[in-house]
Amino acid sequence: MIITSLLDTDLYKFTMMQVVLHHFPGAQVEYRFNCRNKGVDLSPYIDEIREEIAWLCTLRFRERELDYLRGFRFIKSDFVDFLGLFQLNTKYITVERSEKESGGIEIVVKGPWLHTILFEIPVLAIVNEIYFRNTQPIPDYAEGRKRLREKIALVRDDPEMEAVHIADYGTRRRFSRLWHDEVLLTLKEQLKDKLAGTSNVMYAQKHGLTPLGTMAHEYLQACQSLGPRLRDSQVFGFEMWAREYRGDLGIALSDVYGMDAFLRDFDMYFCKLFDGARHDSGDPVQWGERLIAHYEKNRVDPKTKTLVFSDSLNFPKVVELHKRFKDRARVAFGVGTNLTNDLGYTPLQIVIKMVRCNGQPVAKLTDSPEKNMCEDEAYLAYLRQVFQIKKPEPVTAP
Repeated sequence: MIITSLLDTDLYKFTMMQVVLHHFPGAQVEYRFNCRNKGVDLSPYIDEIREEIAWLCTLRFRERELDYLRGFRFIKSDFVDFLGLFQLNTKYITVERSEKESGGIEIVVKGPWLHTILFEIPVLAIVNEIYFRNTQPIPDYAEGRKRLREKIALVRDDPEMEAVHIADYGTRRRFSRLWHDEVLLTLKEQLKDKLAGTSNVMYAQKHGLTPLGTMAHEYLQACQSLGPRLRDSQVFGFEMWAREYRGDLGIALSDVYGMDAFLRDFDMYFCKLFDGARHDSGDPVQWGERLIAHYEKNRVDPKTKTLVFSDSLNFPKVVELHKRFKDRARVAFGVGTNLTNDLGYTPLQIVIKMVRCNGQPVAKLTDSPEKNMCEDEAYLAYLRQVFQIKKPEPVTAP
């Protein structure tokens, strides 16, 4: 089977889940799947996907896995006790043929946030691996290893990249579980201390790596429903996070409402309280320049703060961004698909996003409009108005 451990997921799923347990245990949510690739037919694999999800829902945390989680200073004992009782349930997830799109599939996760939050990452990994084992039954691992060596050489052999920190963020879109394992072992051996760690908790435990991650979009999206009022939802999310972690896990996500809205809310208090911010949409150079200027405006030394870049990175982009910002701030990089699914085939651009919380639409409005996912146009218009977000101009043919 594809997923063999409930630790085979990203760390930020556990950090968010702990906040849910302690502060929003009654929240009800809905997630939906989307494949951004045009012309990809996933419908022949529905039965395989269902079978793998059914297996996923039989898994429980092992004692050694729970002991590993207890070792994190930011994980609390009552949360680990809850995980000791936890099991995913098939009644909260459906996989059907899409009625809207030929060859498409609909995956809907609906139920208590606390009991559905762990579906996203393993289900995406399942869809990816099933798709590629059917479409590429004899994988070109030689090409994948060649590409990986070239990436490693690009940062290992450049004196200006001596202090670079690169992490693996590739669980959800990996070619396969076994390839993911090989990539990490190769990075650990050849990048050494330039490998900052991995978002995958299972492989962090297995290979003695640092697990990395703080919050994802779904957390700040859910706060649109859970907070006192919509305009304050981003501030509410940051404050609740700080209340839970008291200085740990201090990287704020900056693009749920775009950079303008983020900077309006990320005032001097948050500049000093959080360790840095993560870029995940829009132009990374502009983002970095604006964040550095924002820190300086708020009398905070940017060299004491971390800029985390994680949006569709490849290694040439890592080199460019590191050289531009390395002497002006602390910088770190999370590379996903380009690390774990680069064997010469077109990777799937698939996501599972929260679309409702407590019956209310939720959405993100990032600086990359193609990443937005909400079917309620009235709510999107209201969100733009509340956060002063301009609607992107339509692209017209020349």
